[in-house]
Amino acid sequence: MLRRKWLFLLIALLSLGLLLAACSDDTSSGDPQEDTEEDTETDETEDTETDEPAEEEATGEPQMGGTLTGAMDTAPAGVFNPIFYEEAYEANILDFTHEALVSQNEELEFEPNLASDWEINDDQTEITLTLEEGVTWHDGEAFTAEDVVYTFQAIASPGYIEAGGVRTDYVVRLQGYEEFNNGDTEAFEGVVAEDDHTVTFHFAEPNVTILKDVSFPIIPEHVFGEVAIDEIPEHPATLNAGEVVGTGPFEFTEALDREQYVLDKNADYWKGEPYLDQVVWRIVEQSVMLGLLESGEIDFVADPTGVPPADFETVDNLDHVEIIEQPDFGYQLMGFKMNHRTDADVESGAIDPDNWEPNEDMSEQLVRQAMAYAVDREALVDNLLHGHGSVINAPIAQQFWAYDEGAVTPYEYDPEQAGSLLDEAGYVDTNDDGYRETPDGEEWIVNLNYPTGNQLREDAAPILAQFLEDVGIQIDLRQPKEMTAYVEDLTNDNTDWDLYLIGWSLGSGDPDPSGLWGSSAAYNFSRWNNPESDELMLEAMQDPEGFDQDYRADRYSEWQSVFSEDLPALLLFAQNSIYGFNERLNDVNPMPYSFNNEPELWWVSE
Repeated sequence: MLRRKWLFLLIALLSLGLLLAACSDDTSSGDPQEDTEEDTETDETEDTETDEPAEEEATGEPQMGGTLTGAMDTAPAGVFNPIFYEEAYEANILDFTHEALVSQNEELEFEPNLASDWEINDDQTEITLTLEEGVTWHDGEAFTAEDVVYTFQAIASPGYIEAGGVRTDYVVRLQGYEEFNNGDTEAFEGVVAEDDHTVTFHFAEPNVTILKDVSFPIIPEHVFGEVAIDEIPEHPATLNAGEVVGTGPFEFTEALDREQYVLDKNADYWKGEPYLDQVVWRIVEQSVMLGLLESGEIDFVADPTGVPPADFETVDNLDHVEIIEQPDFGYQLMGFKMNHRTDADVESGAIDPDNWEPNEDMSEQLVRQAMAYAVDREALVDNLLHGHGSVINAPIAQQFWAYDEGAVTPYEYDPEQAGSLLDEAGYVDTNDDGYRETPDGEEWIVNLNYPTGNQLREDAAPILAQFLEDVGIQIDLRQPKEMTAYVEDLTNDNTDWDLYLIGWSLGSGDPDPSGLWGSSAAYNFSRWNNPESDELMLEAMQDPEGFDQDYRADRYSEWQSVFSEDLPALLLFAQNSIYGFNERLNDVNPMPYSFNNEPELWWVSE
């Protein structure tokens, strides 16, 4: 009982701390990302002797010029290349600089982008896209079909995964992928340039996700074409401001590492010259971020962490700041390290489930289920998110047709059930010290690892540790690591890790979860190896049934049930995205998955 009282006191103190930070003069903390309603009213009741810019604001006419300053709480790791970047912070740069052949609208339907049109053959094995003419790269070179061929060929190349690439899901279904990736042939037949402005993708089988698979951002062949695949991550055009080349509305021109990242407009942008002159990203501690938004020193707080839920009302009451809130296209989780990779596989970059070594305690299903019952996730949503989020039990975005809450075990808070499952698994307290021992009678200590940079996640870590200790699991709450170092350890499978915290922003192209939870997926950090799971995900994509959405929904319902029972991770919550921006910023129109939408249309009223 004493532990229980302490736990809710901790939640209350953390919640109060966030509120106090939000109400202080210059400080606050930051951390959400969504909303569908935006209030774009402007104040037209000021002094009647307005100057000319104010009149332009009143009429709503876009104005050329101006600098917009956004804030991120964590610096990008520094890889500004679509085929190798890994973090949402780097995406905040790439969203402005690079583009794909197709994009999506608010209903997640695919629309033309760098490709003006496309035609898919009857059996869904080929798609031929007509490219926009007159598009140029930031360095003035013409954009052509050869750039498209090169981009997908690079992802399919031997050595791509070993060099740190994780986006093979875009190429594995292409014709000839295995032969090319294995080095059996030097010709890649999956993507072919018919002429400068026509490109055809050939798939080995009828492809259910054909438009999603061609939606990857394109990189320039004339920059990287002669560079070895393992050298691209360290190439100047991947790392250095002023050398990163895209086709997007802004160019990445300057960087003061870990402090400021500058994007200048691409005046020759093919959709038309952007209104803004410049977008500047500042790296700002969450504790001061909202104070800077209030003072006008920064203009917007958006992806990936946004406005903290505890600060919602404070920000909403700022006369010059607009708020948009929408459900997050992702979730936060506590993962179980069920298996570890071998040292040899880590060294070579291989992800081979046949070689994995079980993590004895976390590989026990009853232990994982017990931990799920031990955590009061509703308390996390109510007290840390202040109701700006929801508990979810299925690892598919709630906005997708495939999400099925009814297919899963809800794992409602039940510490007695948690204790019963641990007893059944043989984890009991044999020496009356308050903590359970292993079935072999050995001391049982479970380590919990988490990164810095996301204040809600940092606040959740000690609460999760206490929930688990309340049912007799001794927890070693590790010191948090900076995100870049944390992801490296998580990827390399430091062999003593048990529990890890992370959040996923999901892809919007299709609900297929195999990129995160397939046994061989690079992002399957739990190293979950479940043949039934793999088979269901495969069936959902197979011809001809996979072209029937109802069939796919049934397969994914079954898959969500398997995930929920086997439980490679406990989904903690999906927090709402809360975007805050100065009212001088106009024509903001976020997508369900991102604030950074059509920045060439953004303009400021000075």
